[in-house]
Amino acid sequence: MSRAQEPQHPEPAAGEEEEEEEEDGSPGEEEEAAAVEEVVQIRLGDRSFAVCKRKLIEQSDYFRALYRSGMREASVPGAGPEVQQLRGGLSAPGLELVLQFINTSCLAGLEVGEEERPLLEELVEAASYLQVRPLLRLLLSQVRLANCLELHHLAQIYGLQDLQGACLDFMAAQYHQVLRRPEARPHLLLPGSLRQQLRERRMKGIAALVAMGNFAGPFPLSQQDSQEDAPCSMLRYDEVAQRWLLLPNNLPPDLVNVRGYGSAVLDNYLFIVGGYRITSQEISAAHCYNPCLNEWSQMASMNQKRSNFKLLAVNGKLYAIGGQSLSNVECYNPEHDWWNFVASLPNPLAEFSACECQGKIYVMGGYTTRERNLSVLQYCPASDNWTNFGLCDVHIRKQQMLSVEETIYIVGGCIHELDSTKKSSQNEDMLMVQSYNTATKEWLYLKENTSKSGLNLTCTLHNDGIYILTRDVTLSTSLEHRVFLKYNIFSDSWESLRHFPTFGQNMLVCSIYLPNLI
Repeated sequence: MSRAQEPQHPEPAAGEEEEEEEEDGSPGEEEEAAAVEEVVQIRLGDRSFAVCKRKLIEQSDYFRALYRSGMREASVPGAGPEVQQLRGGLSAPGLELVLQFINTSCLAGLEVGEEERPLLEELVEAASYLQVRPLLRLLLSQVRLANCLELHHLAQIYGLQDLQGACLDFMAAQYHQVLRRPEARPHLLLPGSLRQQLRERRMKGIAALVAMGNFAGPFPLSQQDSQEDAPCSMLRYDEVAQRWLLLPNNLPPDLVNVRGYGSAVLDNYLFIVGGYRITSQEISAAHCYNPCLNEWSQMASMNQKRSNFKLLAVNGKLYAIGGQSLSNVECYNPEHDWWNFVASLPNPLAEFSACECQGKIYVMGGYTTRERNLSVLQYCPASDNWTNFGLCDVHIRKQQMLSVEETIYIVGGCIHELDSTKKSSQNEDMLMVQSYNTATKEWLYLKENTSKSGLNLTCTLHNDGIYILTRDVTLSTSLEHRVFLKYNIFSDSWESLRHFPTFGQNMLVCSIYLPNLI
């Protein structure tokens, strides 16, 4: 075959020859070339820090804009484009931490113990100035008890709204623990406005009715699958579906089979304090349930063991009033996690009730050591003083009390008539609601429900009504059925809700705010 007849191969296009040469290169040379990253020197004062140029441009909005503009304003004269001079009062430690993060994509200093936290002020200042968004996003997940106040303060200074929101969410969820943080710097103390903001943030979820107790028998996990049962001690009420659902939490072992305890809701924490065990031994232990974290924790015990007493939340504190043959009163301050004694009741009382109303405590009913208590007692926390506020129209014992504005509602209890003109055959054990106006001292007798028991009930104020868990006694069979009722305080009417799904002891119904995830 002549040369003219030999197959002709086209000349390679521009760039193709280079690709073939690259393909012919050895793998070792390619890896070595890829491993070499261009490094730029960042100079601050007399210190210089080396950082990967590619990572610097990727993670810092400040340097990305600087390189796109040609770097004229930051280049060091005579040092070439690979040395950049920073000005603006940044600290070298803060810059070093930020550049370390850019080089390694992690910052070990943020993951150490509480007492070894990094220089947060310098770190946040540098990250904000250089606009290192990945680092600012990392800070959102690094909020801890040790740094939440300082991070919140810095977020306000540098206008970091996402970080400020993360700090507020964390501090709201751990509100009482944040109150107890021993911070020496005045600007890190919790001002009243921030405290109020955190309390309101704790109530961002859904106001829900929660039942707690030693429930007998298993409880279905869902309405659709009633065959799959699980033991439970906490339930929540679905008002739309009108059914009780399992709340995925159980009582601490120390609270199982405890009776005669005091309960109260303060700052959307549920407190269970004191009581006695089946062995009749009184206890002083105190526990609280935090619905924001769905967890129980133990707090400082009372100074006095007590049972069958009243626990009330008043002006950000708890008050444990009386008890079996006791007249003393203790006050719990969540900011310090301790109890101290305050003014005692004028006399020890049994089978009495109490509630908070417009910042004061009111005590009614029950018995003194000698006679029936007909006095309405008022306690003022500001003056630490008890006064005889008025008299009761009837003698009531074992009642429950709640308040709305200046009106106190008295639910259930055993009623003993004082006026001979009233019906003497009236059944003492019936569900009755009365009201007492603390401004006018006027008593009103509201709706009765004679077929329901007024003894050993539990109730709570929720939305527009009083929700009551009590018993329905059928006279023909003497069988007891647990019933769930609502008393509408605006229309003075009863509404029967679905029967409680299980039997049990030491039951408690309360209204707390649950986050949407529970």
